[in-house]
Amino acid sequence: MRIQSLPKYLLKPLCLAAMLCATAGARADITVYTSQSDFLSAVSAPGVDTFDDLTIAPYDDTVFRTAAAYSYQAYSATGIWGAGGPTDFWLSNNTRDNPIVFSDFSGGVSAFGGQFFASDVAGQFVDGNVVLTAADGGTLTYDAAGATTSSFVGFVSTSPLTSVTLATDGGAYWPTANNVVLAVPEPATYGMLLAGLGVFGLAARRRR
Repeated sequence: MRIQSLPKYLLKPLCLAAMLCATAGARADITVYTSQSDFLSAVSAPGVDTFDDLTIAPYDDTVFRTAAAYSYQAYSATGIWGAGGPTDFWLSNNTRDNPIVFSDFSGGVSAFGGQFFASDVAGQFVDGNVVLTAADGGTLTYDAAGATTSSFVGFVSTSPLTSVTLATDGGAYWPTANNVVLAVPEPATYGMLLAGLGVFGLAARRRR
């Protein structure tokens, strides 16, 4: 059986389509870290939100937060609550069955991490399982079974994150977060993205 070669005028569009498909596939790549040092090695310019400005009290369903140069919001349908104390405060919510959704990240944030665990009705640590889901166009879910106040979970994506959702596994405890870290890709990642854009630019220029 003979295979007919493609006309030359089709080669460039097909190559560009293949590159676009590869780029789209990369957008869905999310890596989970349970070591904070490994997470920090994989990112650049991290900022931390400690929540130590909170108290054990109710807040609105949406709170607007900053972590160094980054801004974001935390939302829970029936309200955010402060937890922890007396010197180290955490972010939790009012109704344990509702998740906490972190979103509206500024500055191209593609990395999100922190301590995520369970707390009781009084806002104090309790043994329990929490579940985190990171979204960047695709999603990745991580079950943090038996998480403690020092357990770390972080997500690093190849594209900006749209949200991270923190929930429980349905147990009689509340989802709780502390020391949330936001960050951007390593400079090497930016270099790869710029190189890819350069290839597209050259192809477009030659076509013109």
